[in-house]
Amino acid sequence: MDMNEKNIEQIVKQVLSQMGGSPSAAQPSGKVPNTARVAMLTELEHYDIKEFPIPEVGDDDVLVKVEGCGICGTDAHEFKRDPFGLIPVALGHEGTGEVVKVGKNVKTDSAGKPLGVGDKVVTCMIFKDNPDITMFDLNKQNVGGADVYGLLPDDDIHLNGWFSDYILVRGGSTIFNVSDLDLDSRILIEPCAVLIHAVERAKTTGILRFNSRVVVQGCGPIGLICIAVLRTMGIENIVAVDGEEKRLEFAKKMGAEKSVNFKNHKGIEELSAAVCDAFGGYPADFAFQCTGSPVAHSNIYKFIRNGGGLCELGFFINGGDATINPHFDICAKEITTVGSWVYTLRDYATTFDFLKRAKAIGLPMSDLITHRFPLDKINEAHETNLRMEGLKIAIVNE
Repeated sequence: MDMNEKNIEQIVKQVLSQMGGSPSAAQPSGKVPNTARVAMLTELEHYDIKEFPIPEVGDDDVLVKVEGCGICGTDAHEFKRDPFGLIPVALGHEGTGEVVKVGKNVKTDSAGKPLGVGDKVVTCMIFKDNPDITMFDLNKQNVGGADVYGLLPDDDIHLNGWFSDYILVRGGSTIFNVSDLDLDSRILIEPCAVLIHAVERAKTTGILRFNSRVVVQGCGPIGLICIAVLRTMGIENIVAVDGEEKRLEFAKKMGAEKSVNFKNHKGIEELSAAVCDAFGGYPADFAFQCTGSPVAHSNIYKFIRNGGGLCELGFFINGGDATINPHFDICAKEITTVGSWVYTLRDYATTFDFLKRAKAIGLPMSDLITHRFPLDKINEAHETNLRMEGLKIAIVNE
């Protein structure tokens, strides 16, 4: 090493020393401010942008700079009616962002993957004292048995939801390093996990197979993702049912072979005949009901063959009673039915691989996100969502 190289090395060491770091020390991508903006739902159909201090990061905590968060149907329900009685509340549970600070005890994520400053992350659930909820537990209990960021009562921290600039992920939470996924994919992880769980539930019937005839009723984001999950499994004989042609067109891009617009058919008999015609004259082997409509639930039994299967996942909240005939709809046809509600931790991890597979086979997952709004336009974003002007509406921070 000559004299000039030695001088350069000494200068670098001196600068790093003044910065309090070393060549190998991880540094945040930017200075963390003292306060963060939070979109707080303060009354029905209205958010206020509030500013709160960013608290100290505890030994088991992770501070995340929010990059984006999708608007879920649950957010729409809370925005319109506050069914969970949470107002005032910081919503947003389909979020992702970059780690900017970690507590001294945080070394890995919930799957054992190294985790540090600069990594891209998502959260799943906050553990309660419940041994049935574990990373390696397939079906004992879904996320309904735990708390979730974005659906928490307000407290003195306030950074509880992803509709904000920063979120404080506290010790006892689950967190996953998903730095190998792009922003759009990360925003879609949570809704995609809902469908990974639904398909896993469907597989427990023993009826859903590689060559099954599958009908998917409802082509909003949930139904469209359902089609994508089925397509990545190699299932090709898929018929989509909806009342909007644009959504049915998108369903074909996601992997549906044919589509049926229920608005073009009068009565359930005519509609069920159209579904059979789409399958070449046969009823479906398996059906996924992805709407929150009791009428849709009542109708779907007519699409299914004797000995077929049904997965009902459209009712996240109480959407009302459905009328069926137990003899004709269930007993005489020996329909095997499973319900599906959100997901388990294992489903969350599986979703990461699904998104990579979907991208690899050319499914246009990113196109599901049709609208992007900044945080200060969150009221407009929710109104756009309620008008059903797009598919997935997202809040994206610059």
